Amino acid sequence: MERGREMKIVTYNVNGLRQRISQFGSLLKLLNSFDADIICFQETKLRRQELTADIVMADGYESFFSCTRTINKGRTGYSGVATFCRVKSAFSSNEVALPVAAEEGFTGLVDGSRAGKSELVEGLEEFEKDELHKIDCEGRCVITDHSHFVLFNLYGPRADSDDAQRIQFKLTFYKILQKRWENLLSQGRRIFIVGDLNIAPTALDRCDAGPDFEDNEFRRWFRSMLVDSGGSFYDAFRAKHPDRQGAYTCWPSSTGAEQFNYGTRIDHILCAGSCLHQEDDLQDHSIIMCHVKECDILTNYKRWKPGATPRYRWKGGSNIKLEGSDHAPVYVTLAEISDIPQHSTPSLSARFLPMISGVQQTLVSVLMKRQAATQVQSHQISSSFSGRDASMRTCTESATRLSSNCSTSCTNIGDSCFLNENSNGAILETDKGTKEFALGDHLNTPVTLQSEDNLKTAEKTKKKARKSQWSQLSLKSFFQKNQPLSSGSENSSIDNLSDVPDPNHHASGTLALADQSSSRMHCEPELSTSTQDEEKVNISSSATEKNNVAFLEWQRIQQLMQSSIPLCKGHKKPCVARIVKKPGPTFGRRFYVCARAEGPASNPEANCGYFKWASSKPRRK
Repeated sequence: MERGREMKIVTYNVNGLRQRISQFGSLLKLLNSFDADIICFQETKLRRQELTADIVMADGYESFFSCTRTINKGRTGYSGVATFCRVKSAFSSNEVALPVAAEEGFTGLVDGSRAGKSELVEGLEEFEKDELHKIDCEGRCVITDHSHFVLFNLYGPRADSDDAQRIQFKLTFYKILQKRWENLLSQGRRIFIVGDLNIAPTALDRCDAGPDFEDNEFRRWFRSMLVDSGGSFYDAFRAKHPDRQGAYTCWPSSTGAEQFNYGTRIDHILCAGSCLHQEDDLQDHSIIMCHVKECDILTNYKRWKPGATPRYRWKGGSNIKLEGSDHAPVYVTLAEISDIPQHSTPSLSARFLPMISGVQQTLVSVLMKRQAATQVQSHQISSSFSGRDASMRTCTESATRLSSNCSTSCTNIGDSCFLNENSNGAILETDKGTKEFALGDHLNTPVTLQSEDNLKTAEKTKKKARKSQWSQLSLKSFFQKNQPLSSGSENSSIDNLSDVPDPNHHASGTLALADQSSSRMHCEPELSTSTQDEEKVNISSSATEKNNVAFLEWQRIQQLMQSSIPLCKGHKKPCVARIVKKPGPTFGRRFYVCARAEGPASNPEANCGYFKWASSKPRRK
């Protein structure tokens, strides 16, 4: 047999693919950081409509996604897996990394590559279709066939000890999967299972495991699958590192457990089947002995790295933000993997998704296009206002030059402008066309225009008034009398009445009225400016006084809270307060725990386990 090349497979629970892409800067940088041929992600937390090009497409990679399809409460946008394959070409390629076939799910009922056609896979006839669809609709599996082996990218369900419904879901999930694996092995296929299975098989895989830790139905099932217990699978990590302690892949995200490596090993790489060699004597040959060169944990992806920061004390997560997933990736290196016949990427590839290829538009893309159109429209309106202002200024100058009998009293654009003409009329041009205004004898016509600057100022004033109306009131404000309307407002109303034209008056009377209005308009800005300055000073001083009062009150509350916080028994340090979020009789109740990071009981620097209920009553749901 021709000797092949090495191949690297990585599995990683990313705890949100968007967050990891943001952390690394781009999807391509995230993928290239592993330098692997096949990269399997779990817990992508993506819905199908959120699969955009920046999330699923990267130069030199083919991707295959499975997203949750359930609408159950708390399960939308939940779980999800994705497999990325590094290839030189997606078409007419002989690379093993490029699958010859791909399948979403493991029952055949949700396979997105079959264009809506569902067909139950062989070996699962004993299960009801409704039960299979319910188990397989949470986006927990992508299967890729690489000719030499079939790769299962899995995200196993999590089930708390007191949640009977999810425990049954998890049992059925793995029971169906086991049937699928047995069917493939009976056909002589090789299988790799990678992902977060949410099962730590032995006490060696859990920090401070209790005496009954291994007496669990899921751990017993996992061990029954291994060769040492008569099963068909090898635990690749334990095959290479059988006695390594402290080898964990997941740490609680809310207790700072990574500081003291207080974790579990629940991310696995399992393999089963014969080796690829063609010799006659294959008695001592196996896929683990002949092709698995190395398997280990990529600890450099851990959120907390020793020496990176001073020895901090965990404060319940309030002052520490660790960047990255709460899992660490696991990789396996395969040797002597030969090329396969030429083939092209399967139809499940993300490049063929309607929202990627351009056939179907997502709601996000439609909204983005509308937003862009709105911005263009607002820009055109702004330009229109600017052109209209210029036209009005030209109109005013032209009207002045038309006749010596034309009386014009006009301030800046936006104030009232009165034109009195004894001739037949004047023409007013705008950017949208030409309009004629007949200014007959003894007729005074007011024309009011507003510029873009004045419109913006008015809009800001409305927003400030609205904000002031709905802002939080202080206790003193309820005892203050409402301020009466200012005399300026009354005068303004009288001025507006006096500006109303009277057609019964002669031209001389109209001219005098226009002069009075013009003189008032020259005086009013000065009064308005001084009044505004005084109001600004008053508002500023009032805001400063309120801020000072609020600051002092907050300091008093903090001191009161600090004095009520108990000290933990182990370290004599202030505890951290938390609230019960799990539904039940104690939901919403406040309690105190040790503020140190969670760690082994033998470490005096770790959390001492102190717990105390607060005196407050639980909140009602």
